[in-house]
Parts: sequence; structure tokens; C-alpha cells
Amino acid sequence: MRNLIHPAAPDNDSEGLIQRSALAGHEKLDGVARLADASADFPGAEEIPGLRKLIRESWRRSAQLLANPDNPEAPLALDTDELEEYRRQHPLASIMPVIHKLLVQPSHDSGLLVAVGDEVGRLLWVEGDPVLQRRAEGMMFVPGADWSEATVGTSAPGTALALGRGIQISGAEHYQRSVHPWSCTAVPFHDPDSGALLGVVDITGKATAVAPHTLSLVEATVAAAQAQLRVERLQLAAALASRPARRRSNSSAAREGSAGGTGASGAKEGSLYRNSLQLLGRDQALLSIEGKTVALSARHSEILALLSTHPDGLNAEELSVLLYPGDGSTMTLRAEMVRLRKILQQLNPAAVPESRPYKLSMDLVPDSGQVLSCLQRGAHRIALEIYRGAVLPKSEAPGVIDLRDRVSSLMREAVLTDGSAETLLKYAALPEARDDVGVRLAALKLLPARSPKRAAVVADLERLEAELSA
Repeated sequence: MRNLIHPAAPDNDSEGLIQRSALAGHEKLDGVARLADASADFPGAEEIPGLRKLIRESWRRSAQLLANPDNPEAPLALDTDELEEYRRQHPLASIMPVIHKLLVQPSHDSGLLVAVGDEVGRLLWVEGDPVLQRRAEGMMFVPGADWSEATVGTSAPGTALALGRGIQISGAEHYQRSVHPWSCTAVPFHDPDSGALLGVVDITGKATAVAPHTLSLVEATVAAAQAQLRVERLQLAAALASRPARRRSNSSAAREGSAGGTGASGAKEGSLYRNSLQLLGRDQALLSIEGKTVALSARHSEILALLSTHPDGLNAEELSVLLYPGDGSTMTLRAEMVRLRKILQQLNPAAVPESRPYKLSMDLVPDSGQVLSCLQRGAHRIALEIYRGAVLPKSEAPGVIDLRDRVSSLMREAVLTDGSAETLLKYAALPEARDDVGVRLAALKLLPARSPKRAAVVADLERLEAELSA
């Protein structure tokens, strides 16, 4: 029976051309210390026959993000204790048995490694051929290391996350020279219910890691793992629905929720979902707790947005100042908190905020916080994928306005420094960028002379000019 994890190596002639083209590209890299101008093209890349467009654009992003091609190893982003706790709580922990069965077990003694990382490129699990694992430690391809494109440049895990699709990177196509002996295939992992990016699955090794069948194999494994995650969630929901109703205190519910309490199905409840607050591009937030979602009123959306950005809590006076324009009344705030508590009590008792100070009692990930985290790490394309628009666009709460302005300005700045016409055009389609001349001029500068997309950009600029002169 043919071993699908270890298919035939790629054609030697085509592989040789890929490597020669990539090495020629690295000679061009040697001629330029860094790209000081974020809008500049990769030096001489257009003149290198055989250098794939995907690689050329990734190298350009890597240079602009100041990734160093001469760094011998990736940095460690999570120490042992942080890694264990983070892995235990991460939604991908529940699908690792599927990854083990389909990828890890067949990879033993096959010269391949299987890695699973989070949505910003930090490796959480690296398993497979023991000999190869020891060799990979030399470039810090280990659990806890940061393999995002912003940190190590072009690599399958980081670049797959940056592009949002499965890719293969071969040998010298890697931006970092210490990774040239390696090849890899990676596919992003999206939440099967919400579509949110949860992480990435990667196969790393020699030439067989980028064989034609490897990408299909990893894509099929990710699809199987997504299906398993959906099944486990349905089983958990059925088990919870069949529980006899009983009264529980908020504190006991919070302990059960935060500890990932075991339900009747035996699954850890906290490991199947990432509790989230969707604030971007909507006037009423969507709150998701343990797979249940509720739309909040505008005021309750503002309260949770502010509490989610102040994990240490806020007293009544502090929250009033951030919530109400002018002089806010703490009495009005307390009445709103009573109504909010009733709603959250019905959704999940563990979600009811604490008081004195007002503080969230469970981890809650706002999508605005995800965007800021990605921007901080240089993962601009991931940030733009998450960014659906301004934070609570119609809110007049002072604290929300500050958050909205901060996220919007950093997002725009990142897009302008990304250097990709595709990214600029995607951002220009957002409501807040409808009248943004600067973004369209930057896109026009980067688009090829014969690109059919130029006509739409020029038409937009003419429209804006006409509106300004009217």
C-alpha cells in the first residue's frame, strides 16, 4: 500500500530550477540591507526567471517587516509554563487526535515533521520523525517558537497565515537562510462554525514535504479535523441540553467554565470554543460564549467593549467616564449593569461580570483585540482578514471612540506600509475608506500598467475629485 504521507519526490529538473531561481533572488537580497521605503518593489525580483510571484511578494513583505534573513533561528515566544497553559485552553487541542492519526503517526521514521500553530504563527505542537525533530531544534522549529512571516520571513506556516490559503515553500524559497535545507507545506485552520482563523497545520522535511500530493493530504486532514470539531461541539451541546436543571451560584459556574469543566460527554467544554466579542463593523456586538451567541444592545455592547479592554477592571466612576459623553451618572450605569447581568446569566452564568470593580469573570477575546495583536506582530494581512470595519461605528461613548480611532488608524497605517496592491484594494472596499484618496493613490502606484483593476481605482479617484470640487 502506498504511504500517502511519504509520496514520491518532486521532479528533479523543476525542483532544480526553483532552487536556482530562489538562490539568485537571495543574491539580490545581499545587495540591499533593507527596504527603507515600504512602497518599494523587491530589488531586481522581476528580472529573476522562475522566481514564483508568491515568493517574490512574501520576500517583499518580509523585508519591509525587517525580518532578518541571516538570523540562524526563530525566537521563542512562549516559555514552557505559558505554552502548556495556552495549549490546554486552545480550541485546536481538541482536534489533535485527528492530526495524530492522519499525519503524525504515518510521519514517524519517514523524514517528516508535523507542526500545528496558532493564528499568529506560534508553534504549539511539533511532532513526527525523532531524528528530524532533533535537527529542527537547530533552527528553533520547536513548540513555543514564533514562525510568523513578520519574524522569520517566508515560511509555509507564516506565509499560509498571511495569505489565508494552503501553500508550499521549497528550500531556498525560505527567506531565512538557515531554513534552506528544509521544505514545507502548510494549510490554515478555520473555525468550522464562525470561519475565524484558529491556526495552521504544517508538514516540514526534505523534498518530499512539498511533493504534489502533500498539499492535498494536509488540506484533507484539516477538513477532517474541522468536521471532528463540529461533531464534538454538537455532542457537547446535546449533553448540556440533557443535564437536569439545577441552580448554581455565579462563582461555581465561573470556576467550572474557566477550568474547562468536563461535561456529560467527557469533553472539556472550554477547549472547543474561543469566547469572543465581535465589535468590528457592527453597531450591536455579538457575544459568543461556549458556542452560544447573543446580539447585545448598543449600550451593553459598549460596556463589554470597555471591560474587555480593561482586564483589571474599572470602578463605577471610571466606567461612567468612558461610557457616557459629558457627566455620566453612576446610578444610570448601575441600572444598565443589572440589565446586562440578567442577559448574561441566561447566556452563561460564568459570563456575569464581577463588581467593585466591574470586571469580566472569564476570558473574552474581542475581535478588535485580535486585530491589534496581529498588527503588533506584523501580521497585517491576518489583521485585515479579521477587520470588518470600525469598532461600533455609531457609538459616542468616549472610551469606545478612543478604541475605534486607535484600531482604525493603526489598521490604515499598516495597510499603507504593507506594499501590496491587493491589500490596499481590499482595505479601500471598507466603508471607512470610501473617501480615502491616499489609499487609492498608493494602490494605483503599485498596480501594473496593464492591470484591469486600475480603471476602477482611477474612476474612484475621479469621483472623489468631483465631490471635493462640487
